Order: sequence, then C-alpha cells, then structure tokens
Amino acid sequence: MNKPSAIVSYRVGIDVGGTFTDFVLSDHNSKRLSYHKEPSVPKDPSEAVIAGLRALIAQEGINPADISLVVHGTTLALNATIQRQGARAALVVSEGNRDILEIARCRMPNSYDFRAGKEEPLVPRSSVFELPARIDAKGEVIRCPEAEDLDRAAAQIRAADVRAVAVILVNAPMNPAFEVEIVSALRERLEGVDVTASTTIWSEIREYERAIAATLNATIQPLMDGYLARLQAKLLGDGINAPIYVTASNGGSLSIATARARPIETMLSGPAAGVAAATHIASSVTVDDETPLGVLSFDMGGTSSDIAISMGGEPGYTNHTHVGDLPLMMPVVAVSAIGAGGGSIVWTDAQNILKVGPDSAGADPGPISYGRGGTSPTVTDCYLSLGIIDADRFLGGKQRLDRRAAEVALSKVAGRLGLTGTHLAARAAEAALLVTSTSMASEMLKALAQKGVDAGELALMPFGGAGPTHAFLLAEEVGVKSLIIPPAAGTFCALGALAADVKRDFVRSLRRPFAEGTGDDEVWAAFATLENEATQFIEGEGEILDRHYLQHSAEIRYSGQGFDLSVPVPREVAESRDAAAVAELFHIEHEKTYGFRDTESRLEITTLRVRAIGEMPELVLPSLGAGQAAPQSSGTRSVFIAGAWTDVPIYQRDTLLAGQRIDGPFLIDQPDTTVFALPGWTAVADAKANLIATHTECKDANQ
Repeated sequence: MNKPSAIVSYRVGIDVGGTFTDFVLSDHNSKRLSYHKEPSVPKDPSEAVIAGLRALIAQEGINPADISLVVHGTTLALNATIQRQGARAALVVSEGNRDILEIARCRMPNSYDFRAGKEEPLVPRSSVFELPARIDAKGEVIRCPEAEDLDRAAAQIRAADVRAVAVILVNAPMNPAFEVEIVSALRERLEGVDVTASTTIWSEIREYERAIAATLNATIQPLMDGYLARLQAKLLGDGINAPIYVTASNGGSLSIATARARPIETMLSGPAAGVAAATHIASSVTVDDETPLGVLSFDMGGTSSDIAISMGGEPGYTNHTHVGDLPLMMPVVAVSAIGAGGGSIVWTDAQNILKVGPDSAGADPGPISYGRGGTSPTVTDCYLSLGIIDADRFLGGKQRLDRRAAEVALSKVAGRLGLTGTHLAARAAEAALLVTSTSMASEMLKALAQKGVDAGELALMPFGGAGPTHAFLLAEEVGVKSLIIPPAAGTFCALGALAADVKRDFVRSLRRPFAEGTGDDEVWAAFATLENEATQFIEGEGEILDRHYLQHSAEIRYSGQGFDLSVPVPREVAESRDAAAVAELFHIEHEKTYGFRDTESRLEITTLRVRAIGEMPELVLPSLGAGQAAPQSSGTRSVFIAGAWTDVPIYQRDTLLAGQRIDGPFLIDQPDTTVFALPGWTAVADAKANLIATHTECKDANQ
C-alpha cells in the first residue's frame, strides 16, 4: 500500500491572512527557503495568491512547471461562516425535530443580560423540512419514509430555492447506512442540488452539534468549491500543474478534491498549520543543553494574536470548539485568541483611557504609515514610531512606510491621554504596546492556568509578521525564560503548510459496555469499519504521499459517569484487539486525571476515533555553518526603550552563523519580520537557523 518517496523539486506553501498572504518556496535540491509577503485581497483571496506566486517565481527565476506541490491555507470558510455569507441551504430532519437549530442547547447567551439576542440559526425554520424517518437509540429503524414522503420533501426543497441540503436524522450515528439511503433517494429527486448525510460529515452523537457540522459544510461547500476551482484554473493558466493541498483544522492537510467536498475540515486551518510547524521544530531544539518541557506558540499577525500549547512533541487538540457562537464538534488544534495584531487600532474611550483593538485596520486601508488612506494609528505604527521597525526596510524594502504620519497620529493620542513635554508620539506608542502586552499576558496566563502549566517551563515560539517583534515584550510580562525564533517566522504558517502531512479523522459513536466479554466484538468491528474508511481515504489522496499509518483512540468512562476520557490506543493494542490492555490504559488515564481508579465499576465505550496520516515527502530545512562567537552588526537604529532613546545594534538574519551570540538589546532585520530583543536577553543561532534566546538572569542562576 505504501508508495516510494516522490522527488519534489520546488514546493510552495501559502497562507492567506487578513492583512497579508504569505508564501514560502522550498528548493529540495539546494535545501533553501525563499519568502514573500503579498497584501491580501479580501474580496477575492485568489488575486493575492496569484500575484504573490508570480512575484515569487520572478524573484527566484524558476520555471512554473518545476513547482511540484502547492499547499494552501485559507480562512475563506471561517470568514464566510462568521459573516454568514454561505450559500442558501435546507435541512431535512426527523419528524418532530424541526426546531433543532432554534432550541440548540437552551442556554442563554448572557446570564446577566436578558436583552442579549440568540445566535441567528444557520438555516431559517422555513427551510427545515420534516421526514417520517427515525432510528431508535440502538440503531433500529422504527419509521421509514414512503416514496410519497420523499417526493413531498423534494418538492418543498425545490420551492425553497436552495443550493445544498443536509440530512440530520435522530440517532443516525447508531445506523449511518439508513441516513445515507435517505440521502440517495433525495439526490435522485433533486438534480443539481448537493445533498449530504450528517453522518458522512461527522458521525458522533449530540444532535445539535452534528446538525451544526452538517449545516456548516452544506452552506460553505458551494463557496469553497467555486473558489478552489477558480484557483486551480488560474494556476494551470500560469503553467503550474502541481497537486494542490489545503491545510486542515487538525494540523494536517487535504487534497483539493477532499477540501472541496468537506470544507468544514479547513475551518480553522491557518493557525493550526503554524502550531504544527512550531511543535515539529521545537522537538529538535535544546535550550541550555536541555529540551524544553513544551512549546508555547505565539502567532501575531495583522489582525489578531493566537497561542497554543504543545507538550511532548504533540500539539494540543480539542474535540469541541466554537466558530463565533456556533459549536464545532470536530478535532482541531487547540488555539486560543489572546489579543491584538499589528493592524489593531490604538484609540481612547470616552474617559480618555488608552485602548488597543479589537477593531483592525486590516489590509485595506491598513495602518496610517501604509499611506493608503488609514486614519487611525495601529500597533504597527507604534513599532515604527519607536524605531523598532525601519521605514525603508519593511517587507525587505518592498514597501516604504510613512513614519511622520504615524508620529502625528500618535501625538494626537498622547494629547488625549494628557501627556505633555517631549517625545509625545514615542511615549504614547510605548504605552500602547504596554497595554497590548498586558492584555495578551492576562489571557495567556489564564490559558496556562487552565492547563496546569507554568510559563517558566515552556519555550515561547513567536511567529507571524509581528510575533518576533513583540515576543520579548510579552515574555517579560508572562515570565517566560526562553524563546525559539524560527528562521521563517514572518511566514511561518506558510512554512507549516509545507510541512503538514495529510490527516483526516474518522469517528463512530457506540455507547457499549467494554472489557467484560460483552460488546467487545461490536467495538472491534466498528474499529475495523473506521480503519477501512481511513485506508480508502488516504489511498485516494495522491501519489505524492510517502507512506501512511493509522492512530486509534477511544472515549471511555465508568458506567454512570457524565464525562468521558480520551484514551490513545497504541497500534499494537489495536491490531491485537486486546480489550484488557485498553481497559488498563483507561484506568491509568483516569488515575492520572482524577487521582484514583475504580476497577470494580463497569466500563463503557462511547466513541471510537481513527486518524489517517499520510506522510508528505520530508521538508528539508536549511542548515547554518559554524561561526565566530560574535557576529558583525550592520549598523544601529535609535529605539525608544523605557522612556529614553537608545542606539541598538542591527543584525541581518541571513548573515548569522551557528553558535554566534548576541546580547540584548538588539534588532534583527529579515524580509518577513523584525526581531526586537530587550536588554537582559542573550540569543544564539543554532545549526537549523533557529534563534534561541534566554533571559540573562535565568541563565546566570542556572550556572
């Protein structure tokens, strides 16, 4: 089943953000990475993708036909969901279940505000149609629709003038085949309308969450399908006839065919790619000759900032998250939004209290310093006014910034704050960055506390266009003692897209007793079905994949408990069908989580999961040669630090060699970002071109 490794000459990773679209080109033969940033075009993201690709191809002087792989991360599905710009869709539900979206979980949006409105249903009640089709809790069909029932439902759907239909039957995960039969019958009656079974999208109990997943996929599928079809045609028109993959919310990627059919899998793909790349890089990095317990990824882009915690070489996952106010019941990389981005607007409220965000200047018009009509100062304007970024070297010199315009706007903010004297713009900018850092630190520490993790045990890995610029400011607020700054930090999510293996999750709800000799056969039979589905999927994802394997897990509880524990099932245990070994793994996990095990209680399996992973050809990262102890600076720049202007040495990232040490404060200019280190930090470049920074006081204490 496994195929030989494919030789890939050039690979391109793309990440479409709210402000910039990032590109990374990997040259397999020279082991070299090239980067490019293109302003995003929100009304048609493909315009920025094509423009950026053309610029990157011209920059590197390569033949488009030599590009052998394109991996694309996009927020199109996410934005369409939040802005409710999906296609018109209809729902077909079991009789008596028409109000499933309105009833939801019967929870108030706000316990303290009785005027708070509920989230608008994805599909209006007038487009939800009942069918006399029902399954009991054991999976037995207790009511089957007649031909005239199906004809009536099809006529109602045609009259509603919708482009997609999702079928959600009560208890369908207990008997997915019955729901699929209903879908087939409706498809025969609804030519030109896409009809999907909820269990083919996500076959897990919880009717409302399953309905949301199926409905989301139905509403965004026409939009995503059209976008990816246009993008593929444009790439072919430019001579790029390479397989296209799209990054997924679980940190992997999917073929373009799968992404067009299942766009819900790409909903949170952009941040997930960066976390996956951070986890991969951190696993081979040492700080003071020790491997960090985990990595805290910090993605600061133009619009917002996200964090994620990775422990033991694996990113953190969650099976339940939210898109806006809508629940998403699918495995995703656990990412938390913590605050502002480079484009977040600096403002004062009615009481002249300094605020940063949540509004953003975005890509158009962007910060005031872009000179595109922006009227409000942003975090980027603060960096510029403080001297942290160079007006003439932004994006490697491709875009010149207007420092004077930024300073004028920030001086007005200083006036509203009541500041007097000299350096008004710089003082207002420094205050705005302090507000930004404090707000981020508050959210970050809250997330760490929920995980029971001490910030001092983790290494902070910043990426995104503003991540390395702001990382040291945030590290001092949070108490992080070490940082790992990757070489392509400003385009890191695009690099993460290139490194992403193909991944897709398969699920089946069961609710069966286990490890008692009763129900075991059903569990292993269900696992076998999931394994077959996963294997068939991965074999259809393209010849570029090197090899594939499956990962198993089960959600188990003691009988009578209200919550499950997810238990990874090692490959050898799954292959040997060893129920006793699975039971012992659950007891161990329960003891670790709750402090005890109860071997007298019966076990109940509620959900089975299988993840299919197809390995992409290995992404070869560049290596650095060894250098002398201290690199040569390319000059100095005056930076406003702690209320005073300081001449700070500047280094060029592409001239650093392994082992070279830099003491803070310092600036490192690179085409995709600027690294700004405060006094009291020391950084050393490693052989993989990462910059490893440690706090001097912490380092001295360990010696």
